[in-house]
Amino acid sequence: MKYFFDLISNKCSEVVTKNYSTSFSFGISFLNKPLRKHIYNIYGFVRLADEIVDSFHEYDKEKLLIQFKEETLLSIENKISLNPILNSFQQTVNSYNIDLSLIVSFLKSMEMDLIKKKYNEKGYDEYIYGSAEVVGLMCLSVFVDGNKKKYDDLKPFAMSLGSAFQKVNFLRDIKDDFETRGRVYFPHIEINKFSDKDKTLIEDDIKKDFDAALLGIKKLPKSCRGGVYLAYIYYCKLFRKISSLSYDKILQKRIRVSNFYKMLIMLKAYFKNKFNLI
Repeated sequence: MKYFFDLISNKCSEVVTKNYSTSFSFGISFLNKPLRKHIYNIYGFVRLADEIVDSFHEYDKEKLLIQFKEETLLSIENKISLNPILNSFQQTVNSYNIDLSLIVSFLKSMEMDLIKKKYNEKGYDEYIYGSAEVVGLMCLSVFVDGNKKKYDDLKPFAMSLGSAFQKVNFLRDIKDDFETRGRVYFPHIEINKFSDKDKTLIEDDIKKDFDAALLGIKKLPKSCRGGVYLAYIYYCKLFRKISSLSYDKILQKRIRVSNFYKMLIMLKAYFKNKFNLI
């Protein structure tokens, strides 16, 4: 029975999300219930692709990614996949008519992770768009429920939010990305010459993205605003923590937000959204 298989597929994406990201799981729990499974489905798809390029070192990553891309596109066309994560993802894509070009751009960025180790400005912008901004746009398609005008109005803000999140991740993981994967995402940065001046320039750019994103969050439907705002203030907290440290400190360890602060952030987001204080 397809209904039962779809139900199990959705549950698989939810389990993946909750096990890989407590912060996004908290954010999704603040969305109206009908939206949650679709955002789990998007995250599950994104996480699976990311695992291929970042974790499966003992396997042929290029071959796996090619196969994953083919299966993704076929699942959307056929409206079914025997891979539960892809089956749940195609449900969401087909339910909300998510633009196929967003998915293709995302997968292209995953391909870039297999071949590129350093980026110029153009490559950096292309990677940010494909790896993060399009994910924000996929989620936005769900949030506006097919309203084209709302989607177009909110599109630049969703892209700014995805960009901010990704750049914070890059800054937090700069040491691990270089030492484990040999990657440096920020253009014109040499790790052995990384300085507070470089860090400040990166932080100024991230702040612009956060400022733009908040304008859009205020315009979101209430059904999703609380969840997006929670993710926003969590990343702002992480960003402030990184910004308070010197460049050499972030090259020594991965910066985290404790579970205690995550709970405080969750309470803050709940009350600010409930009383329209965002």
